[in-house]
Amino acid sequence: MISSNIYILLIAFVLDSLLGDPRWLPHLIVLFGNCIAKGEKVLNYGKNKFLKGMFLVIALVLASYFLAYYLLLWLQSLHIILADAVAVLILFYCMANRTLIKEGKAVFDALKLKGLEAGRERLSWIVGRDTTTLNEQQIRTATMETLSENLSDGMIAPLFYYFILGVPGAVMYKMINTFDSMIGYKSDRYWEFGKFAAKLDDVANFIPARITAFLMLLVAGKLKRLVFVFQEGKKHSSPNAGYPEAALACILNCQFGGPNYYKGKLVAKPYIGKNARTLTDEDLKKASYINWASSILMITLYCLTIYLIHEFIH
Repeated sequence: MISSNIYILLIAFVLDSLLGDPRWLPHLIVLFGNCIAKGEKVLNYGKNKFLKGMFLVIALVLASYFLAYYLLLWLQSLHIILADAVAVLILFYCMANRTLIKEGKAVFDALKLKGLEAGRERLSWIVGRDTTTLNEQQIRTATMETLSENLSDGMIAPLFYYFILGVPGAVMYKMINTFDSMIGYKSDRYWEFGKFAAKLDDVANFIPARITAFLMLLVAGKLKRLVFVFQEGKKHSSPNAGYPEAALACILNCQFGGPNYYKGKLVAKPYIGKNARTLTDEDLKKASYINWASSILMITLYCLTIYLIHEFIH
């Protein structure tokens, strides 16, 4: 069981590194999104919206965990190789590092090769803020913030829950995170209905976000700046997103944050980092390296821990 956990993880990571999210392949997160959308359409009306939203979240999160758990258990009764192959596929679906880096590069390329409007349009694919009035620096800044924040959501957090609860744990986390991305933000439609989803996502990401910041500093050789990162990270309105952002701002010696428009409303966000310099393509390359290196280090630490436990037991 110990060795299978390791090779399932390694194969899934290699697949994500090589393939990312192929558009021709049906994706688990799309299924989650469809389930959430249908549930929201049925329940988000009338009175008791908070309780209805909480019921939907709890029902689908538990369903995602137990369906994955019993599916793999059933497949193991048929053949262990079949069960492991499906486990690899599911865990692969829970990772998003290659796609994240690819999308970040696509924004920078669009901005450089096609101009400001193309950069704004491409950025709108991966961020929730309004992009129509952003200048080149703001586009690059938003891209880098997304790279850091989603390193936690897209890689470190799923790995964290895989380490604790196996493949069903990673699936459960992705359902929580999908809920937050769809209904967990503060709009009139989701103010009550999505509040529980947002709070649950905050709880689920509390430890992984801080692990992410730690890993980023470690691979960059800047662990001495940990206090600075935690001081800057807590400025963010999110209890979690600020820490990976602060880590990347520290590594690149730049500044993130500041006011931005969301659905036409100006949101006054604090600045994270001190040096308001212009970001370049070299910064994107460095951020991409940090994402890869942090993911590999997380996996390496897990494999080493499992090996040491195995050696201690035997």
